[in-house]
Amino acid sequence: MALHRRRRTTAFALGVPLILTTAGGLAYGLLPGAQPQASAATTTAAPAWATATADGFASVDALGQNGTYGGRDGQIVTVKTLADLEKYATASEPYVIVVAATITMDPVGKEIKVQSNKTIVGSGTSGQIVGGGFFLGSGVHNVIIRNLTIRDAYQGVWNDKEHDFDAIQMDGAHHVWIDHNDLRHMADGLIDVRKDSTYVTVSWNKLSQDNKAFGIGWTENVVTDITIHHNWIRETEQRNPSTDNAAHAHLYNNFLEDVAGTDINSSYGNYSRGATRMVLENSWFQGFKNPVIKDSTASIVQKGNTFVGTSGRNESGGTAFDPKTYYAYTPDKTADVPALLKSGAGPRGSIGTTATTTKAAAATTLTVAKDGSGQYSTVQAAVNAVPANNPSRVVISVKPGTYRELVKVPSNKPHVTIQGSGGSRSDTVIVYNNASGTPKPDGSGTYGTGGSATVAVEADDFQARNLTISNDFDEASHQDIANQAVALRTAADKVFLDGVIVSGDQDTLLVDTAAKEKLGRVYMTNSYVVGNVDFIFGRATAVIDKSVITLKKRWNGTSAGYVTAPSTAAGRKGILVANSTVNGDVSSASFYLGRPWHAGGDASLDPQTTVRNTSLSAAVKSTPWTDMSGFSWKDDRFAEYKNTGAGSGAASGDRPQLTDAQATGQEVADWLGDWTPSSS
Repeated sequence: MALHRRRRTTAFALGVPLILTTAGGLAYGLLPGAQPQASAATTTAAPAWATATADGFASVDALGQNGTYGGRDGQIVTVKTLADLEKYATASEPYVIVVAATITMDPVGKEIKVQSNKTIVGSGTSGQIVGGGFFLGSGVHNVIIRNLTIRDAYQGVWNDKEHDFDAIQMDGAHHVWIDHNDLRHMADGLIDVRKDSTYVTVSWNKLSQDNKAFGIGWTENVVTDITIHHNWIRETEQRNPSTDNAAHAHLYNNFLEDVAGTDINSSYGNYSRGATRMVLENSWFQGFKNPVIKDSTASIVQKGNTFVGTSGRNESGGTAFDPKTYYAYTPDKTADVPALLKSGAGPRGSIGTTATTTKAAAATTLTVAKDGSGQYSTVQAAVNAVPANNPSRVVISVKPGTYRELVKVPSNKPHVTIQGSGGSRSDTVIVYNNASGTPKPDGSGTYGTGGSATVAVEADDFQARNLTISNDFDEASHQDIANQAVALRTAADKVFLDGVIVSGDQDTLLVDTAAKEKLGRVYMTNSYVVGNVDFIFGRATAVIDKSVITLKKRWNGTSAGYVTAPSTAAGRKGILVANSTVNGDVSSASFYLGRPWHAGGDASLDPQTTVRNTSLSAAVKSTPWTDMSGFSWKDDRFAEYKNTGAGSGAASGDRPQLTDAQATGQEVADWLGDWTPSSS
């Protein structure tokens, strides 16, 4: 296969190591508030997670709405009275409404008619709605209801047919996220998702002390798409939930509990009715009668559920769907579900203090272990537990083992450290084998180069240490597709890689930025990068310092390759290799130090690699730079300074060297600017 390959913007190019030698409490963050208004409500700083976006079906772009983000584009107001709550919830403008008091509905059973583009969020545990709730009518969309207690509209009749007093009712709404609420003791249902409401996610709520917990449906149309995950449904009789004519109902990691010896007895648990297609996975059923039931016309596909002390019907059958066709998710282990929800469901703490909105609760360190001895068994599950827009460092401590999984740290989860807890960086390994051209499991096409990454980092201030990140794509067995297979992709600023191994063949380490015009700095030290073709590449401002760059042979045993392929934007700094070693078990004079990647043929780019104060083995060519895809390296920025070893050489037209004066402007500190990486 030819090594010179034109790169495309939709599929980057480059990818397993030889024996290596030795190389030298979470808080709700605060956002600026709006200016004071002439109202009994006051503007306030909002919790950072009030600007979070939904997961599950509420995150899907549809019906003209791109995901669910509530009122984040509007003013932030704090309300303590019914009049102010109703004023802002029913307004046509977007608002983030922080409920900071107990508000009693008048009359009892009142349901405020919430309009589109609203976030209604409780201030810690003080946001309570008593004797009524919220109604979302036809066409209402982009609404988030979080961190509230909604309770006590009960009128003394258990199976109340007279009073339709719900906590949250939807009739024809779409893109709604109900998260981390405590809903209990209402006159009718706790949640009703009715009349073709769709693109709804219900997560991390406590539903309790009610006859009818959660109803979905009430039309003959089969259109509702709904995700229900991490909810603790306790001491409710029916509709847990009852799901009628839902096109796609995805239920996972829920905890249904019927406590023995109480006055409330379950009649059934999850019910798939009509033409519903339901996927039910990794949920825990405790003491429920008829825990899972279905109509003959409905489908339920069960995976990984646990039933303790249950009785009666437990049914499955029919065909359903693959939720990952619509959105990404990683379910927690079923065995962890009761403890997770007892500690993490419902409203969380005080704004600006030490509480969080997810199962990461008051922890600053989350532990991962394959053997079940940690909080999570996968790295991605721990990443998922980090609150959106977390304001401070979260350390994910990963016990020794091989974790064959894909990990993504999204842009709204900054300040994350993934750290191996073993004695060596090779004790903890995160590995996968996607490549450019690998078919996606949902049948939606193939991965591009960037999408092939084992670990993808899109969040600023990320750190990784004392572990191995690898892509073990088997080139020899898959010569029918491209060889580009990324181990680690970074598309963020202030990425610190300390004491890691990043291993692959072609395109091992992709150092990218969030956008062409954005700065993305990466600092790697005391680490190894292993590969053979363009295996350190991208447009980031990246430093490889005090590290070992290990060259390896191709899949067919030949020695030929390129260390770097920068695609630097004009006016930015590119890739700097400093105080390091370049070696490997390959033939002499077989590797270039770099070539210019003008991604997508973009002539405005000005790729840059500088290699300085580094030991170069005899594997490095005497003419260490070369052209790429019709672009001459001599038109871009490639240089050396005071390198040593058998692969180093004197200055020439084919081997430019920095002068001492030029070198003073190409130090590590010049690349990092105002950022001084430090362990935290």
